[in-house]
Amino acid sequence: MRYFRYAVGAVALLAGFQAAQADTLDVVKSRGVLHCGVTTGFAGFSAPDAKGEWQGLDIDMCRAVAAAVLGDAAKFKAVPLNSQQRFTALQSGEIDLLTRNTTVTQQRDTALGAIAAGVNFYDGQGFLVNKSLGVKSAKELDGASVCMQTGTSNENTMADWARANNVKYQPVVIEQFNEVVSAFAAGRCDVFTTDASGLASIRISKMSSPDDYQVLPEIISKEPLGPFVRQGDDRWLNIVKWSLNAMINAEEYGVTSKNVDEQLKSTNPNIMRLLGVTEGAGKNMGVDEKWAYNIVKQVGNYGESFDRTVGLGSPLKIQRGLNALWTDGGLMYGLPIR
Repeated sequence: MRYFRYAVGAVALLAGFQAAQADTLDVVKSRGVLHCGVTTGFAGFSAPDAKGEWQGLDIDMCRAVAAAVLGDAAKFKAVPLNSQQRFTALQSGEIDLLTRNTTVTQQRDTALGAIAAGVNFYDGQGFLVNKSLGVKSAKELDGASVCMQTGTSNENTMADWARANNVKYQPVVIEQFNEVVSAFAAGRCDVFTTDASGLASIRISKMSSPDDYQVLPEIISKEPLGPFVRQGDDRWLNIVKWSLNAMINAEEYGVTSKNVDEQLKSTNPNIMRLLGVTEGAGKNMGVDEKWAYNIVKQVGNYGESFDRTVGLGSPLKIQRGLNALWTDGGLMYGLPIR
């Protein structure tokens, strides 16, 4: 009986491995729904609104891939995951795409069976404090207690920065993100450290009196956030990567959700290839030639997505900064579709 249970377990593991290794494009097309790994609730990036509908910059990445593959941006299922669950869910095939404000690092891109498909938000780790603490710089935090979430890159980054700057601190490490927020709001720690975009989100959406808090000026790390897929599934990697690039290129070319139908008449070769008037890009990836048209029509270009989710058109009011187009001094540079 013991050997029978072992055999059943082995078969189950093999089945999960085979599912994870299957061609994701065929799986998603057959299923008719994209399974997208997101946060458990992070305003501006992935969180349900008052109607229970998921919204945010990372959700728009889910929507873009669904539009490219299935022709309908609404055909995705948000799968909420905490930081400990996210890569396991991707490896096992529970999700098709991980877009959960996840930093692209060398270890994650090489040792976890996952690979990054691009960067959709350039960020950096910062510090949120109550103004009553009376500090103006992170270097004044010697002896402070610091809240952070376990299983993230924030722990190591904080330790490295503190050591380099001779700052001693007391870590308060908690597994669930919402519990970290609650601990900080309740005064269990002096400081909350995570990506600066997350701090802006927490301050606006989680603090009862946002004006009582401030984000300190120091940014202590590079945190390029982006979508991940499983290693070895190159066709799926291409689709996710080029869906993001299509949104960036659309902004550069001035193609928006409002004028995209008019732009179908454009004689600009770049726009003609982007929107499928000149065919080839869709065939290269195994999707409809209108893949990018569907993204822009239903989701918008990168600038539209940024503005309504985290930018000046949102409660977070985050400036474009590094996330501006390269032509405007930022790092957003769409790879050419040709």
